[in-house]
Amino acid sequence: MDVAVAVARGHADALMATASLKLLPGVDTNRSQALNEAAISSCNLIRLWKDRRGESLVQKLGGWTKFYPSQMPAIPRQLWPWQDQNHGKHLGIGCSTAADTTLGGPLMILTNGALNTITPIVRLDNVAPEVTTSTVSSTVFITDAGSNINNYTAVFVATHISVGGIIVFGFFLCSGVSPNQFAVNLTNILGNPIFPTANITNGGVVALFTVVLNNSTVQVTLPNHGYSVGDTYPCLVSTTVGVITIYGDYIIQSVTDANNFVIQTGGEATSSTSGYINGGNAQYDFFVGIGPLPPGTGYGVGAYGAGGYGTGISPVEPTGSNMEADDWALDNWGDIFVAVASGIQVSSDTTEPSGSPVFLWNPLAPTPVALALAAGPSANDGCFVAMPQRQIVCWGSTFTGIQDHLLLRWCDINNYNVWIAQPTNQAGSYRIPRGSKIVGCIQAANQALVFTDLAVWSMQYIGQPFVYGFNEIGTGCGLIAPKAAVSMNGIIYWMSQSQFFSMPNGGGVSPMPCSVWDNVFQLMDQSKLSNIRVAPNSRFNEITWYFTSTSSASGENDMYVKYNITMGPDAGWDYGTLGRSAWTNQSVLGPPIGADPTSLYLYQHETSNDADGQSINAFFQTGYFEIGDGQMQTFVDFILPDMIYGMTGQAQNATILITFYVAQYPGDTPLVFGPYTTTQASTYISTRFRGRLVSVKVESNDIGTWWRTGRLRYRWTADGRF
Repeated sequence: MDVAVAVARGHADALMATASLKLLPGVDTNRSQALNEAAISSCNLIRLWKDRRGESLVQKLGGWTKFYPSQMPAIPRQLWPWQDQNHGKHLGIGCSTAADTTLGGPLMILTNGALNTITPIVRLDNVAPEVTTSTVSSTVFITDAGSNINNYTAVFVATHISVGGIIVFGFFLCSGVSPNQFAVNLTNILGNPIFPTANITNGGVVALFTVVLNNSTVQVTLPNHGYSVGDTYPCLVSTTVGVITIYGDYIIQSVTDANNFVIQTGGEATSSTSGYINGGNAQYDFFVGIGPLPPGTGYGVGAYGAGGYGTGISPVEPTGSNMEADDWALDNWGDIFVAVASGIQVSSDTTEPSGSPVFLWNPLAPTPVALALAAGPSANDGCFVAMPQRQIVCWGSTFTGIQDHLLLRWCDINNYNVWIAQPTNQAGSYRIPRGSKIVGCIQAANQALVFTDLAVWSMQYIGQPFVYGFNEIGTGCGLIAPKAAVSMNGIIYWMSQSQFFSMPNGGGVSPMPCSVWDNVFQLMDQSKLSNIRVAPNSRFNEITWYFTSTSSASGENDMYVKYNITMGPDAGWDYGTLGRSAWTNQSVLGPPIGADPTSLYLYQHETSNDADGQSINAFFQTGYFEIGDGQMQTFVDFILPDMIYGMTGQAQNATILITFYVAQYPGDTPLVFGPYTTTQASTYISTRFRGRLVSVKVESNDIGTWWRTGRLRYRWTADGRF
């Protein structure tokens, strides 16, 4: 029998060949479907597995279950697990401001199934300055009727108050005196006490601004100001005088006398006039602390009827509102939980600093709310704990109350109450000299990495006198969002504005070619970049970046791009639709935990084959491949599936759907054959399709199952010239 006869008789088995589809590693959406022959062109909720022969095996992504049974009160933005020295295991949860703004931006601790809210409480008071001073004490007493300030509260005095020959301004830990009065201790930059030069009772005055018609200079009257030419004068309460708005840090141009100096502004006054900052009132920004009840207080203390009326009743706590926040940076200092909020709102004043002080919470001596660290900087964009020397490092920090978004400050080694550099400590600061702002920082092996919008800098501990050495190690590779960088297995990975980068610890920066670039940067909502979250999963050598797409109905993260670090930058990428707003890697709490921004649940990943009891619609689809000679039509009559239908030790019961898309030209609307259902019992699929280009889709949507691909085989023969 010759070939012509065989063809005429209808594809005799003797002339049909069997071939296999060997998938190229990774997913590629940058290539056209025809160019992406024998590779994956689209996918969702899959995991890439590198075979020892270099082939790409595809399996269903691991599932997840609820880590905590109830919804969070707001969208979680940061998760931080840690264990204290008494083996207590905790999860810190920082959320953005809730729809119910009375909750603020909840800060919570989850311990042994119990959720405890520790959101900082804030309050802003604008009152006439009434400060009492004594020449024999560095303690001054501030009157604020009904304030009820206690010893756990910190206050930022945002308006310079001149009283008793000294200036009261800055961040202080309060001492409660009475319901109407509290005290603060005055020290200079070296920590030495400052003593007033006069005894004053309930006195004080804030700065007076005087402007002159058609002039951009402002005379500031502040008795006993203590400034010199070239010093920085911070104005933290926006004040308008003669249409000139005064707010920010100003360099002092000249000093008239002990009570007056001159600053330069950017506008010109439309009249000659004067006005006090804040209308003449002092502004007190309180970070309200609530601590344990003092000994001998509390309902029921003492014998019935003993003592005067009210004995045994706890003191009235200061009032305030839960602090609103957009995001959080979390870490732990040994046992102690460390938090910094960004986008905070202490008041409706639009000039309020966007960052918070450092907040602390100790699980071994828990307080109802996180307490502000008055010894540290009053406003920061974020923080981390530098290791192994253990120093809190803040970025986007301040000396004056006005944030410098390129400034880093750090405390002394093992002492977060010391932040001013002296020869006897290792506290300090450094201002990154280039860029617009520090976007984020991470602690890696042997060094920290500081990412600006333009570059990446190394921050290496070198000891005194400089403490840290800074070097720019990469340019044109700035960080796209504060939580878009991670260190895994000694290599740092991050997402930049339009590409990905990696850097071995101590090595150079290298761009990472991304084969799914189109499905990331072309679909990303540029107005929601701050939502981006990096999600390392060291169990599977994966790094995922969750981001908000332009089609997101909620305006929250709904897509991801994932990279398997073992497969190489050209082969390790895949992508899909799944939203997570916060993430923590494998930890003392077990497998990774992620937060869903729409359901508001916390999920523990790699704990199930399903999506919290629901099916996972995992699939991948190949690009077009030519079966046989591309000049010929090809007839395929059956497929031999090759799959693993379940995990080892589990039932091999996965149901797989296989669909074939057949076309003559790449731009054609393909003919669809299937889906064909296959199980472990399936031996072959009878297809009988004819064409030149074929794309294969493999998917599943059943519950409780898992699968991994092998090598799909098909039987074909030429079926006429195209």
